[in-house]
Amino acid sequence: MGLFSLTSVAGLTWLGMAYGEARHQVWNQAYWDITPTTRHIQLAFMAVALLLIVPGLTTPNPTSVRQEGALARPDLIKGMLRITRHPFLWGVAIWAGGHLLVNGDRASIVLFGSQMALAIFGTLSIDAKRKRALGETWDNFAAQTSNIPFAAILSGRQPLKISEIGWWRIALAVVVYAALLTGHAAAFGVRALP
Repeated sequence: MGLFSLTSVAGLTWLGMAYGEARHQVWNQAYWDITPTTRHIQLAFMAVALLLIVPGLTTPNPTSVRQEGALARPDLIKGMLRITRHPFLWGVAIWAGGHLLVNGDRASIVLFGSQMALAIFGTLSIDAKRKRALGETWDNFAAQTSNIPFAAILSGRQPLKISEIGWWRIALAVVVYAALLTGHAAAFGVRALP
């Protein structure tokens, strides 16, 4: 697990550094430009992404690393897990998709497109691994939840109960969102706010 984590961090670091270099290369042609509309849509995408990511990282979830034991909890399926069993990964996918809206150059398509694909296909991979490892226990959990956000709610398998997510998780997501908006230029060299 430690080697996997180290390799993941190294890969993401390399990808970020390569992206930073590629942004200013002559071959880095843009296929679309940012518009006022796409900028505002992207800001909304980021809010939704962080409302999935932050609660997703702070909610017990059997799809998370080394949390398979959470399936033994009788009250497990509540809050964010009513919305999706993969909140973090769907948040990353939405984050990457939002960044693709406002970054149409080749380097951005590789960076954000690969992260979006990895997040979406990661949900399927985790589901398959958990099914093989946990069998019927996983099947019962999967039948009550959904991979795709809100699918279990729309199908009537789960009610939407926002208060179960935890107001502190939602508040923390808003704080992180505000910090990213105001600090984006300093951290990444690009203003996030219009």
